[in-house]
Amino acid sequence: MKARVAFITMAMVIAACIGVLWLIPRIVGAHCDTMSGPVVMTAKTALEKGDVTPVLKWVKKENEAEIREAFTKTLNARKMGLDAKEVADMYFFETLVRLHRAGEGAPYTGLKPAGTDLGPTVTGADKALENGSVDDLVKLVTDAVSAGIHERFVHAMEKKKHVDESVETGREYVEAYVTYVHYVERLYNDAKGESTTHGEAEGTKTEDLHQH
Repeated sequence: MKARVAFITMAMVIAACIGVLWLIPRIVGAHCDTMSGPVVMTAKTALEKGDVTPVLKWVKKENEAEIREAFTKTLNARKMGLDAKEVADMYFFETLVRLHRAGEGAPYTGLKPAGTDLGPTVTGADKALENGSVDDLVKLVTDAVSAGIHERFVHAMEKKKHVDESVETGREYVEAYVTYVHYVERLYNDAKGESTTHGEAEGTKTEDLHQH
């Protein structure tokens, strides 16, 4: 009986390693789609100066013509009064952010209000660039990674103690094992600049470090 359960458990491990990735939560947050984000802030400066050049870096070359056209339309509309200016500016912000997000391969879901909580990593990354030091950001991320690995390791070890007691406990171990291994592998691949895990398609977004 124990040998049969062990065989079933191993089969589930193999199957899970092949097919579990589609179940993993993906990053849904965004950074550059807020009214206080760098894209919109650059756009505001460009509109005030009447120079489209600063915003072009935020879009792919193939989208440059559309941005130039939207910029010209916005400048013309701004001359028609304060209400028209507000509407025109928002039109340009949305166009720019939409095309920027498309260039990242991410969906555009609308502009979020200024002050939207971006989470500690994004805030820390921006702060590091402002201060010229990445030390605090490195500690923030490494502490989170260390805690995440330990948590999944302890959980998998606990489930491993009961792996052969029944099919159900075997399944519980497999789930904990897959979560643990894929988490560690994704972290390592991200650190090495690699984006795939166990045959994962190129370009697939990486799991948020804080997702369980």
